Amino acid sequence: MAITERRLSTAVLVIGTGGAGLRAAIELAEAGVDVLAVGKRPRDDAHTVLAAGGINAALGTMDPEDSWQQHAADTLKEGYLLADARTVEIVTRGAARGIDDLERYGMQFARESDGRISQRYFGAHTFRRTAFAGDYTGLEIQRTLVRRAEQLGVPMLDGVYITRLLVHDGAVFGAYGFDLTDGTRCLIHADAVILAAGGHTRIWRRTSSRRDENTGDSFRLAAEAGARLRDLELVQFHPSGLIAPENAAGTLVSEAARGEGGILRNAAGERFMNRYDPDRMELSTRDRVALASYTEIKEGRGTPKGGVWLDVTHLPRQTVMTRLPRVYQLLMELQMLDITREPIEIAPTAHYSMGGVLVRPEDHGTDVRGLYAIGEAAGGLHGANRLGGNSLIELLVLGRITGQAAADYSLSLTAQLRSASAVAQARQEIDDLLAADGPENVRALQRALRDTMTEHAGVVRDEEGLRAGLAELDAIEERMRSVGVHPDIAGYQDLAHAFDLRSAAVAARATLEAALERRETRGCHNRSDYPDADPSLRVNLVWSPAEGITRESVPDIPEEISSLMREVSTRGKLVE
Repeated sequence: MAITERRLSTAVLVIGTGGAGLRAAIELAEAGVDVLAVGKRPRDDAHTVLAAGGINAALGTMDPEDSWQQHAADTLKEGYLLADARTVEIVTRGAARGIDDLERYGMQFARESDGRISQRYFGAHTFRRTAFAGDYTGLEIQRTLVRRAEQLGVPMLDGVYITRLLVHDGAVFGAYGFDLTDGTRCLIHADAVILAAGGHTRIWRRTSSRRDENTGDSFRLAAEAGARLRDLELVQFHPSGLIAPENAAGTLVSEAARGEGGILRNAAGERFMNRYDPDRMELSTRDRVALASYTEIKEGRGTPKGGVWLDVTHLPRQTVMTRLPRVYQLLMELQMLDITREPIEIAPTAHYSMGGVLVRPEDHGTDVRGLYAIGEAAGGLHGANRLGGNSLIELLVLGRITGQAAADYSLSLTAQLRSASAVAQARQEIDDLLAADGPENVRALQRALRDTMTEHAGVVRDEEGLRAGLAELDAIEERMRSVGVHPDIAGYQDLAHAFDLRSAAVAARATLEAALERRETRGCHNRSDYPDADPSLRVNLVWSPAEGITRESVPDIPEEISSLMREVSTRGKLVE
């Protein structure tokens, strides 16, 4: 049977139809530049819809003394000085415009009685700067961006899985993939490619990502194209992931539940955050709250199922129903639990990749000419701890800037060289997997890899565990050589899972090797054998398949920002 192959051409290809990819596509379309956006998930259900709590910008609607400089200071301080100060400045300076763009596209924010955009506290922010729409902010942003992209006539292909970036002589010239429903191949020629396909948190067993998203696609695609990955060991474990039911383990209970006054208790009913951060309590940073919960569970003060309690029963029912409607609905649907009457059983869950593809701050370009990365696919903004609400504003600001940069790059080309052998390699890669008829099951290997990462690279790590993890990964990669791939009448999901597994293995190796190299405790990265921060490790750890780990220095922080950085007590942070 002849293989069907669609051939498409565009000035700029955007891979990923979440908030970052759509914002970049909108910028390109508004500038009159030819753009195509492709995603493996339906555009209405991209990962961005799960971002519940809010979006940060120093608008000063509630606290007029707030400023972009203070927002930047908070971001850098709580990132434990590993974030790129230039990236942080670009995002915090551009945040107000990002909110303006959403309003221009028709988004409805929660407002005060006098019409001001309402803003609330999120953990570790100096001022109230988190704008929101109920507790479904990401969903509303995604709907708004989809609507705007459709108004502009942006062509969007759902259910297309990109397997390889096409590169010739150090420059990208497109991508290759297949249709998840019928297996039709897709050869897409493009002057520039913007990678916005998310992070790698699905390689842990308990994760806030859903079944087949955030499997490390961005990182494998970039690394195989010749780009480098930075700080993949810096993974944010969100404090509040559900434990049950098993098929929804890790599903997030929004930080808004703590922002509105939720209390964390151990099995004995003690409010334990006063032992870990008595000043900020439940509004402490995510890494501290996650470590506090982990410690309570590890030391035997956890619930029977291995969690802690998040309690909002003391809040007025009206507050819960108006400020936390999605949390209320989620628990009713999954557990038939009325959170106004009973506490929620939670545990830390892999939530956000703070590292990512190594990019230039000013345009988010990579080592590969014409290749850009944004959103959770890229590193730079968050350092060793991401502030709640910063990821959504990052999509708006950097989507706009990178869209402009990709447009300029495309317009600058006088010609573009392509490579028939690069296309042939991409075709052959799929052919080989479809012909694979080995005894190993792709899903079973995915589970084995998640077990390895959960056991050896979770909230707390040590040398022995990380080395054991790498040995287990070696064995899993050997077994991957004997997989069987069997598409059926329902579609080509099995082939997609095989590529997901390859991506997960690349992301896992970069994560384990970097975690081994970072022999210190800093932010989200807890080494029980190195409980203190090491000033010599205030560096970014950069990984590539060929070179392994190298160290890169972190840029200096400008005085106007560093002067606003407050010392925060580390009490309760470094717990064995």
